[in-house]
Amino acid sequence: MATDTEPVDRVIRLFAEESRVRAFAAVALGAGTPAAVARTAGLSARETAVALHRLGEQGVVVEGTDGALGVAYDLFRDHAREAARRERTAVGPVAGEPVLRTFVRDGRLVRLPAQWNRKKLVLRHIAEQTFEPGVAYPERVVNEKLRAWCEESDEIDHVTLRRYLVDLHHLRRSEGIYRRPLTSDASDVSDALRESSHG
Repeated sequence: MATDTEPVDRVIRLFAEESRVRAFAAVALGAGTPAAVARTAGLSARETAVALHRLGEQGVVVEGTDGALGVAYDLFRDHAREAARRERTAVGPVAGEPVLRTFVRDGRLVRLPAQWNRKKLVLRHIAEQTFEPGVAYPERVVNEKLRAWCEESDEIDHVTLRRYLVDLHHLRRSEGIYRRPLTSDASDVSDALRESSHG
């Protein structure tokens, strides 16, 4: 009998093998061919072929329309959203959820709140749902991830969203690389929730 977490568990097991992790990292860094993956990851041609075959079977590495290998970021985003949905279902309503439900639907930003504290709450949610703490993201990847949030909104674009996230320190930028900080200031969330409940 399959469980809700089975697809995620398969992906986790997939990364238990070092050659797969190295091949995946090479693709994530832009290696678009098996030869480039082998060079970047320091793997033999056979190790590369086996690793890419397994990564492809699980759908985490895909071949684009141009024939280049790429990471299936949508798969990870879908798994993360499903895990967040299961978590919310398991623990009940999350603090600030009524505010989030108003401005975020089906993993898309409907619009940003006008009230600053509510806006901060929504932006924190987007950062937490989109970026892993401490992971380095090139600007191109940040733009792709934020573009997905803006698909349903005519009011905001990914550049504005990125600027807000940097200004609020949900993302740190250095030399074209963005990272979500490892720690967050819980008092910001508490303040935003308290303020949003008053108006």
